[in-house]
Amino acid sequence: MLEEEDQVVGEAVHVDDDEESLFQDIDLLQNHGINVADIKKLKQSGICTIKGVQMTTRKKLCAIKGISEAKMEKIKEAANKLIDPGFLTALEYADKRKCVFCITTGSQELDKLMGGGVESMAITEAFGEFRTGKTQLSHTLCVTAQLPGAKGYTGGKVVFIDTENTFRPDRLRDIADRFNLDQSAVLDNVLYARAYTSEHQYELLDYVAAKFYEESGVFKLLIVDSIMALFRVDFSGRGELADRQQKLAQMLSKLQKISEEYNVAVFITNQMTADPGAAMTFTVDPKKPIGGNILAHASTTRLSLRKGRGETRICKIYDSPDRPESECTFAITLGGIADAKE
Repeated sequence: MLEEEDQVVGEAVHVDDDEESLFQDIDLLQNHGINVADIKKLKQSGICTIKGVQMTTRKKLCAIKGISEAKMEKIKEAANKLIDPGFLTALEYADKRKCVFCITTGSQELDKLMGGGVESMAITEAFGEFRTGKTQLSHTLCVTAQLPGAKGYTGGKVVFIDTENTFRPDRLRDIADRFNLDQSAVLDNVLYARAYTSEHQYELLDYVAAKFYEESGVFKLLIVDSIMALFRVDFSGRGELADRQQKLAQMLSKLQKISEEYNVAVFITNQMTADPGAAMTFTVDPKKPIGGNILAHASTTRLSLRKGRGETRICKIYDSPDRPESECTFAITLGGIADAKE
């Protein structure tokens, strides 16, 4: 039995050496004494990989119906045998990050600003007032994610979670025409869900994780438009602020784990709010993105969008771990996001 297990693990590593043990199936726990019924319970809770077990706290595992504390410890112990929980050198980690890909935005200037486009294994957040191009960028990414790109990127399917009822399939048809793609095929590759409450939004992520596990390597992009809209509705006033931020932190943590576990790009949009205290400090723009520090720290790259002249929009790198603070101009066209004409 152990020999079989080594063979399976060996094959998994051989198939995708860059993503070493990233997609180890949770069924491998059977070889370490975990029964099928318990593995099924983990899958129903959205934990489908060995890395997923490592990413889940003991408290959360115990909260799964039918998983006792003793079973939880056994599951954790078995998972640690399959994944080395230790450290890597920076060189080893750099080698592991070679599987990271970028999805083009449709605008060369915007791609250049972002270092290639929307990066996988990261959360990219675009915030701005209404009419600054957040939803248009989301729609364009639905199509460009299906195009082959740089560094051997093959293209893939997209999941779109809509919280504001702004998703329009016909918009995708126009963008598909720009790239000479079959309209029906493009629409067929986008999996759409409408979220009605912040709880529903969180539950959809469990379904997304299960889908990414079932069709491993097929999905390349997860879009949430917008991340905060339902939290603004479900939680009101300062009295519920702490509860709202805690729930938001859990959702963003789940998004980050999904992006790393399945090597997908996560793109979220965010709304703005007026900052009453800004007038006291003579700030030029008295508006700020909502979500506070929780959202600011969770997002890997933050893009600030603002209106330009006519159909042009200005995008600024607001926060990024590896890109300098700079800005570029792009245009919203019938075919989606494109370079602005001089």
